[in-house]
Amino acid sequence: MNKKAVLSSIMLAGTVFAYAGGNKIKFKEYDLDNGLHVILHEDNSSPVVAVTVMYHVGSKNEETNRTGMAHFFEHLLFEGSENIGRGEYDTYVENAGGTLNANTTQDRTFYYELLPSNQLELGLWLESERMLHAKVESIGIETQREVVKEEKRQRVDNTPYGSIISETFSHAFTVHPYRWAPIGSMEDLNAASDEDFMAFYKKFYIPNNAVLSIAGDIDIKETMALIEKYFSGIPRGEEVVQPSVTEPAKTAEVRDVIYDNIQLPAVIQAYHMPKEGTEDYYALSMLSTILADGESSRMTKAIVNDKQLAVAAGAFAYALEDAGLAIAFGIANQGVTPEDLEAAMNEEIEKVKTELISEKEFQKLQNKTENDFITANSTMAGIAESLANYHMYYGDANLVNTEIKRYMKVTREDLMRVAKKYLTPENRVVLYYLAQTEEDNASNQ
Repeated sequence: MNKKAVLSSIMLAGTVFAYAGGNKIKFKEYDLDNGLHVILHEDNSSPVVAVTVMYHVGSKNEETNRTGMAHFFEHLLFEGSENIGRGEYDTYVENAGGTLNANTTQDRTFYYELLPSNQLELGLWLESERMLHAKVESIGIETQREVVKEEKRQRVDNTPYGSIISETFSHAFTVHPYRWAPIGSMEDLNAASDEDFMAFYKKFYIPNNAVLSIAGDIDIKETMALIEKYFSGIPRGEEVVQPSVTEPAKTAEVRDVIYDNIQLPAVIQAYHMPKEGTEDYYALSMLSTILADGESSRMTKAIVNDKQLAVAAGAFAYALEDAGLAIAFGIANQGVTPEDLEAAMNEEIEKVKTELISEKEFQKLQNKTENDFITANSTMAGIAESLANYHMYYGDANLVNTEIKRYMKVTREDLMRVAKKYLTPENRVVLYYLAQTEEDNASNQ
């Protein structure tokens, strides 16, 4: 068995359902003099550790003519450093029996290593090198330009329905930088100079714009000493001011048709919702679960199973730091028009606006919500990420223990209230996805 398989087995065995029996996730947090916020969670049940760094920079921090920078840096910062050769980040971690990765959203960029706990110092060294000594130079920039272009071709351009999120957000937002997707514009990335990339790195990848979150088989005191060794000497940067942009309230429905390389039409509905952490956010998130999360959800039962108008239907709350979208979608069955599919979707939405859900359905919803919350914090990596998220967005890492209470405060009446308030035609974007052949036929007539 190779090292990756061994680590995966250990991590699986070390899964921690922190809320079983009412157990709380205990943690220590503090700031270094350079502004780096540190959160440490000790769990010695299995010899694994998650070393993570979350930077408060995402696509919303980009300039309008330089979109895609944050996602680009997700890739670029694996290129190496002054002390790490190009491509050696992976080699160091894999040789130690671990795994690593990163991801970018509209609001933040997240790097992590999952390692055997005796390799904690390796993870800290790698992340300190990324923060202080990253190689932002022409050869890496050109390499990653091609990598990002290929990613866009595979995930967006050449994937059926792959543009749904980018098209939805570009239609829903007109002022806020959420209007462009994290992958950004290839034209903007091609136009960016080496100096543009270096300026972006120096501005955002600094200790006072980051959270170092570590969870697993550690000794708190020893870990603090190692953090001091690797991170205390990194200089503080200029304070990062997050964008202060408010998207105007919508007064009219936005509709459009998107032609794509698809066989079956799709209908996308996106309703504006308040930012994550607000009272209405929790109710709308739970409402999305009722509508179309799982085989027993309303849209799946009514539209897919009973009426057989769609081969798939779903709904989810796309929560973000400044605002969000409650998105519902359906992919039409063969021969079903988008108009008929949309009418069926609207029928289910109207029901939650006019009919109080039953006590039985509400209890099921609460059970699923609690289970999803627990599952999200069932691994060391999940705990480390949650702690960082809660500190970065809410300034309260202890929400890892208490946020579930906010969900449980939502009542059946709250679900109906937010449905009436937010799920209105004037507050939504409706997109019809049609086959490219239909546009070609129309243009030839």
